[in-house]
Amino acid sequence: MSEQATAGDLDQRYGAALLPVFGAPQKVLARGTGVHVWDTDGKQYLDLLAGIAVNSLGHAHPALLAAITKQAETLGHVSNFFASAPQIELAEKLLELAQAPEGSGVFFANSGAEANEAAFKIARRTGRPRILALTSSFHGRTMGALALTSKEAYRAPFEPLPGGVEFLEAGDEQALEAALAPGDVAAVFAEPIQGEAGVRPLGEDYLRALRRLTREHGTLLVLDEVQTGVGRTGRWFAHQAIEGLQPDVMTLAKGLGGGFPVGAVVCFGPEAHDLLQPGQHGTTFGGNPLASAAGLAVLGTILEDGLLEHVRTVGEGFTREVLALGHPLIAGVRGQGLLLGIALSEPLAKPLAAAALEAGFIVNAPDESTLRLAPPLIITDTELATFTAALPGLLDAVAARAASTPEGEH
Repeated sequence: MSEQATAGDLDQRYGAALLPVFGAPQKVLARGTGVHVWDTDGKQYLDLLAGIAVNSLGHAHPALLAAITKQAETLGHVSNFFASAPQIELAEKLLELAQAPEGSGVFFANSGAEANEAAFKIARRTGRPRILALTSSFHGRTMGALALTSKEAYRAPFEPLPGGVEFLEAGDEQALEAALAPGDVAAVFAEPIQGEAGVRPLGEDYLRALRRLTREHGTLLVLDEVQTGVGRTGRWFAHQAIEGLQPDVMTLAKGLGGGFPVGAVVCFGPEAHDLLQPGQHGTTFGGNPLASAAGLAVLGTILEDGLLEHVRTVGEGFTREVLALGHPLIAGVRGQGLLLGIALSEPLAKPLAAAALEAGFIVNAPDESTLRLAPPLIITDTELATFTAALPGLLDAVAARAASTPEGEH
């Protein structure tokens, strides 16, 4: 970037050069270190979103930089006509961490949507015509993943979508049992915590019911751990908080590469493993040596630095501190580990996220009444405390502004 380029210049160039699918960018960011980033004007922000649960180790982490650099010096990309040692090692490590039984296997992709596309095709290979997903689900924007995503605003512009998908009310065990009863459901797709719905956990009882009923009816249970996996909730994978719960298929991405694009599908046991046969699916970039080296560095650092326990401890402490504020606009905190949603008693999440950004905090409003935090797993109590201290003032300012704004104005 030219030293003379200003944020305004870059905003204008962005609008002229990129498709408008994301709208205008909130800021133009220039660099990052640890849990902080800086924009092109030199302003510092505490990154409490981590690229939407992606930057597991924060920004410019030395272990990730060293792994990618070392791998780039030897072998970057080879296509899947060939294998590489990092690809094999990453697959083996994921199977180990997932406690997958013998006969399990991994398919590598580049993103969460691609991982869910592969899982969709695995479900199709059962020969059964129906697939179930849940209300408020989000599984991606590509056509197959979008067919599994319930939000009408995302779906409507692209219909007809791939067929055979039905939506059930999340948490309704009777509806689930009735839908599975005919015995023709290929798979049920579910997120242990629905991140885009406002960080809403499905809950242990419903997840256990999903596992029991799908097993009874010979249906695959596909857990989308794209946002919840790789230590985000204080477990390697969110479902591991429930003893004995294991899916048939699990999809991963986001935090797995720590910022380098990589996704994965883990098939548990030979039945799911063997559904996709040679030539029935593929990818050019998935699991290439660079992506695999990044994934190994992330997993290795989480293990070596004890980040799973750290995430649980820091997340629990932050939740206590936010609730202890006793602010009337804070209705609760949902989620696990460092995937947290601050529930608001008024629909002020979007202006609150904007106010937080101007105050130097990057957060997100997945809906009108939830503020989502998914910071780097390395964040400390002290760093989070700066946001907790600022939160009451931000809430008061946003509430005062809303009260003084005539209805209908924005």
